[in-house]
Amino acid sequence: MTNHLRPLYLLDPDVTFLNHGSFGATPRPVFDAYQAWQRRLEWQPVRFLSTELAGHLAEARRALGDLLRADAADLVYVPNATFGVNVVARSLRLGAGDEVLTTDHEYGACDRVWRYLSRERGFAYCRQPVALPLTTDEALVDHFWQGVTPRTRVILLSHITSPTAVRLPVAALCARARAAGILTLIDGAHAPGQIDLDLTAIDADFYTGNCHKWLSSPKGAAFLYAHREAQALIEPLVVGWGYEAEPGTSFGSRFLDLLQWLGTIDYAAYLSVPAAIRFQAEHDWPAVRAACHTLVAEALDGLAALTGLRSIYPDDSYYHQMAAAPLPPQTDIIALKRRLIDDYGIEIPCTRWNDRPFIRVSIQAYNTPEDVGTLVDALRVLLR
Repeated sequence: MTNHLRPLYLLDPDVTFLNHGSFGATPRPVFDAYQAWQRRLEWQPVRFLSTELAGHLAEARRALGDLLRADAADLVYVPNATFGVNVVARSLRLGAGDEVLTTDHEYGACDRVWRYLSRERGFAYCRQPVALPLTTDEALVDHFWQGVTPRTRVILLSHITSPTAVRLPVAALCARARAAGILTLIDGAHAPGQIDLDLTAIDADFYTGNCHKWLSSPKGAAFLYAHREAQALIEPLVVGWGYEAEPGTSFGSRFLDLLQWLGTIDYAAYLSVPAAIRFQAEHDWPAVRAACHTLVAEALDGLAALTGLRSIYPDDSYYHQMAAAPLPPQTDIIALKRRLIDDYGIEIPCTRWNDRPFIRVSIQAYNTPEDVGTLVDALRVLLR
């Protein structure tokens, strides 16, 4: 089976790339737009950064806001979702007696942010275990809420978890938290481009997501959304000119002034996000995502048949273009990953979650059924 989109990506043709979820991959037309922005900056750096940049960023935020169903004034570009989590975590005035509640499925770097700050400031960082396999959204919400106490001030949740690739019911949990007066921060690193997003409907206080993963923009493009009522809580992670923006230099609000101007950096990745959005619109991305989802389901079936291990998902609504499959308990995941890339040219993450080994399959527009077959054939040998 051929894939007409495969030639549009810059990936090594000798590698079976099943790891889009880690860092993404940028199509050639979007990468061309990225380099065009870099050349435009270098042509007249002073005019570009001092005069033109604010307008270009406003246009890039409007395009992203239309995609996310959010007001562009509530969005700011940041380098990555971990940066966005840091902005929020360091801004909130938490201390002894306060609790931050999360799950045991969260991304390692974000876990570290909260562990570090809990030690520095004296609040408790609590994990509510969410067992696998899952059952229903309602059961998950009720179970998670058992971890809430009168001291819970913030809830941190992944929209799509990194180690287990589970879609969590964040809208229901945000609604329950808002009713209880608890702030919510959603780590949507894997959501933009992989699923349809409506940030207004989700109604989190804060939502951060990567554009360089499933939206396929260049590396270093992400966003932080802050609900209008929560923006006053945000403080700058890096203090610069925007802290005391003078008339004529403001980006339009304190929220944007504090975060959008980080000094002299390469803004090209941010400004290329509209090109990534256009690329997906031009190539019927709902159909692409549906085909990718079907191929993920086939991969899970093939892996389950090989290992005899039950899926962690109750049905296919809990995963999208990325899914994790359990491996036999005795699997040496470090050795397995090395053999897969060295002996078979397969790039794929093998991970351990709660002492259980998993392999996480990502399927993007450039993948084919033959890629999945290559993986299953390799594992048939390596797991023997």
